[in-house]
Amino acid sequence: MIAHVFHYWYPKRDNFQMNDKSKLRIVLWRHGQTDWNIDFRLQGTAEVPLNDFGIGQVQRAAAVLSQGDWDVLLTSPLGRAKASAAIIQRELGIGELIVDSMLLERSFGIGEGMLYSQWQEQYSQLEEIPGAESTSSIIERSRELLASMILKYAGARVLAVSHGALIRYVLSEVSQGQVPPPGQRLQNASLHTLRHSGQWTLDSWAPEPLGQ
Repeated sequence: MIAHVFHYWYPKRDNFQMNDKSKLRIVLWRHGQTDWNIDFRLQGTAEVPLNDFGIGQVQRAAAVLSQGDWDVLLTSPLGRAKASAAIIQRELGIGELIVDSMLLERSFGIGEGMLYSQWQEQYSQLEEIPGAESTSSIIERSRELLASMILKYAGARVLAVSHGALIRYVLSEVSQGQVPPPGQRLQNASLHTLRHSGQWTLDSWAPEPLGQ
């Protein structure tokens, strides 16, 4: 079951005191900025490194995330997410960093590297781009991710570093399509909290960068 109690929220210390082990708590956090983010290019599964500003974003976010206790740190296998997670791991003293392919970004096929304006001139929808992951596929993948979290991490406090498109579909799944609203961009280093206790609840979402 999925519930959709949520609010626009910015993290404070008390929000990280997640000690009720009867609940699975997941914090989804988007990686730091890359040059392609600045240029508004489709990244998808292309390997694009963090830029200097993105590294700073992660460091500032880590100062906020250090206020919580984390049982599990997960990351997408893409380099920009792994680099972000590695900084958090070091700053927070978390022992193990687990790479989870289910946190991978949506592929945009031959569109990866295109400016947003370029792909929008050629295609009416992202899934029309040759080689791009279909909308139905990423919706199903977001559902599978949520199901796997319940099986693997029941009662845990999970921090997962992922990507804008995947996070967007997970939030939409949990909120029954209400979050994020159409046209709302989830910025780099933004953070969103989910809870599972018999059903999924979106506790909070905030499109701005954490700690900025």
